Amino acid sequence: MGSKILVVDDEREIADLVELYLQNENYTVFKHYTADEALLCIGKTELDLAILDIMLPGTSGLAICQKIREQQAYPIIMLTAKDAEVDKITGLTLGADDYITKPFRPLELVARVKAQLRRYKKYNTAPTQKDGIMTHSGLVIDVNTHECLLNEKPLSLTPTEFSILRILCEHKGHVVSSEQLFHEIWGDAYFYKSNNPVTVHIRHLREKMGEATDHPQYIKTVWGVGYKIETETTRRNEQRGI
Repeated sequence: MGSKILVVDDEREIADLVELYLQNENYTVFKHYTADEALLCIGKTELDLAILDIMLPGTSGLAICQKIREQQAYPIIMLTAKDAEVDKITGLTLGADDYITKPFRPLELVARVKAQLRRYKKYNTAPTQKDGIMTHSGLVIDVNTHECLLNEKPLSLTPTEFSILRILCEHKGHVVSSEQLFHEIWGDAYFYKSNNPVTVHIRHLREKMGEATDHPQYIKTVWGVGYKIETETTRRNEQRGI
């Protein structure tokens, strides 16, 4: 049995088409046309990924996304109307990992699903080794267990937020461009249209870490280039004013 995917869209033709393409890839699809049915499914089914239309009658896809994030960390892809930039940013802020704009090519959506599942399963498997732990000034990232601690307190991160933090720590002391972050997380280059998804996830990650907007302690913005986590030596020198 393949991965279990929730598909929620009140436009039956779209939901049925997405279901068909996903089933052709041997995924198990739980298809629903209403938010109420979807919420019942979420409560009783172990899922690996959710595809949520934002514009649903009654309870919106954004509310479903928020409900999932209260208990689950599996990837969420939002379906948005054309040019609905506010909805995209809101979805990412609430914990969505990716979005795709209607009308879309089914094969592009399938590619997004595969990319999200690869990343999620890679960093959410049972521990097989004792290495894979990164530390930095009170920050501890365990790649094997997908756990993150900040000053001994657990951080509840989405898969995308965890990936961003992991990538920045792997390149500690070096700038990672927004484009590089996008391609490492979302995959194929032709998906890249703007830096907004990266920017929103960085902001949300900083909020969870209690970072000051004007003077972040961990994730530094290098304007016009990207982001970086300073080495501990550089960070100490900055604190001393050197």
